[in-house]
Amino acid sequence: MTSSTRPADLVVIGGGLGGVAAALTAARLGQQVVLTEEYAMLGGQLTSQAVPPDEHPWIESDLASPSYRALRAGIRDRYRRAYPLTLAAAADPELNPGLGFVSRVCAEPTAGAAVIEEMLAPLVASGRLEVLLGWRPVAADVDGARVRSVTLRRGADGAERTLEGALFVDATERGDLLPLTGTEHVVGAESADRTGELHAPAVADPFDQQAISWCFAVEYRPGEDHTIDRPAGYASWTEHVDAFWPGPQLSWEDIEPITLERRTRPMFAGPTDEPRVEDLWHYRRMLARTQFAPGFLPHDVSLVNWPQIDYWRAPLLGVSPAEQEAALDGARDLSLSFLHWMQTEAPRHDGGTGYPGLKPRGDLLGSPDHLAVAPYIRESRRIEALFTVTEGHIGREMRGEGVAAAQFDDSVGTGYYRIDLHPSSSGRTYVDIACLPFQIPLGALVPRRMTNLLPANKNIGTTHITNGAYRLHPVEWSIGEAVGALAVECRRTGSTPQALAASAEGVADLQRLLGGTLGVTLRWPREIRDWSPVQDHVATETAVV
Repeated sequence: MTSSTRPADLVVIGGGLGGVAAALTAARLGQQVVLTEEYAMLGGQLTSQAVPPDEHPWIESDLASPSYRALRAGIRDRYRRAYPLTLAAAADPELNPGLGFVSRVCAEPTAGAAVIEEMLAPLVASGRLEVLLGWRPVAADVDGARVRSVTLRRGADGAERTLEGALFVDATERGDLLPLTGTEHVVGAESADRTGELHAPAVADPFDQQAISWCFAVEYRPGEDHTIDRPAGYASWTEHVDAFWPGPQLSWEDIEPITLERRTRPMFAGPTDEPRVEDLWHYRRMLARTQFAPGFLPHDVSLVNWPQIDYWRAPLLGVSPAEQEAALDGARDLSLSFLHWMQTEAPRHDGGTGYPGLKPRGDLLGSPDHLAVAPYIRESRRIEALFTVTEGHIGREMRGEGVAAAQFDDSVGTGYYRIDLHPSSSGRTYVDIACLPFQIPLGALVPRRMTNLLPANKNIGTTHITNGAYRLHPVEWSIGEAVGALAVECRRTGSTPQALAASAEGVADLQRLLGGTLGVTLRWPREIRDWSPVQDHVATETAVV
């Protein structure tokens, strides 16, 4: 076991978007930072989990975080520099390589990882940032309310390393540092009695956790045969029917998340080469051949993150390591089974059965096999925070018609997305309800007791319900950015996060750093606070700012 050469100002455990933003912000502001990540690439849900960014309607405006805009611009510039785009695509300031309509930037996950590496490279070269890939936390040394060190283990060879720091950030996908450090936290759903939320269950349920999904990419090559071997659990997925679902998951039938009505939504609803068709294929398409020079890309590539691969049979958190591994294996088996079903038994848009020409493109995901590098995890352990955001703060129904989301004096960022909860491991169906453009309160980023541990992922002070709005890409980035700035202010003043959050002067200094130096929007303008779209489920709808 070896230790880092010297204690860091900030140790960030977890290299998802929140962890990257925290490390980037603190290092740019002069801190000595160590950033670790379990997988071989940084970026979390954008990269190793292969999920195109779910974003709000104003993401292309200067209301979005400048550093997050730089990430998105970097992805577009990478395609302009390295790919043979058509003249029209190259000239498009809002270039969308895949023309998917889930996001305005549908692209290969490896492109996002490359841009993140490029953004961090000057800080690595200067010595202010050290990046450790392939390491996961396995233990922590805690003295009362203070973390002294965190021990990591490298997956490749089992080597261990202990990191010391003034402040630690848990930016892992599951909130792994919380149990390791004894930090008070919540798992699953709180009761309505506790939170006062309209859509919370009557009884708290730690196993009410959103489904995980193991995404994969496919290229459609008509006339070819790329059928994979039949997965071990295939028969069970073709036969088993959950009480809240219309039939087996290996089907084009699912549930409309808002109305809960049964619907049929096939992969192809029309010609496969149309620029936009309201079907599954075009929804998360990440490479569209029409964006590139003729002959460069013979076939489109789409990302499968559809309801059919939502794995809700078993929870991932609050269970034994063996049960966690079984849940991850189950999610992999479901995704591979759905792929095999599409290749062999799926009803075709043009008649017949099966699309054997669907070729898995794990290579475009940086993966050694057919699936993404990591599972898409929608829900984490969550800290017991100084302040907890509930549905009553951001839910449109609970707030009342014409009432904006709660306005927080200690706001450190903004965000917007529907409260979007996928079916859970407790047998609960979708909870997909209208939300309001919201703020990120500082109090939700500060644990009640631990004095040098901060969250920077889906582990902040939200409830099971409101996590459904705070868990998406730009909000996670803004959370990490705020945490990085908070760490800088705590180091500068010698304050704990709790003391700074309790000080009007400390909060004001942090907000000046975020809003002034970093250009972060801390409050939505009135026309957005009062915004009330007819349908706000799609993140790419047009909005007037």
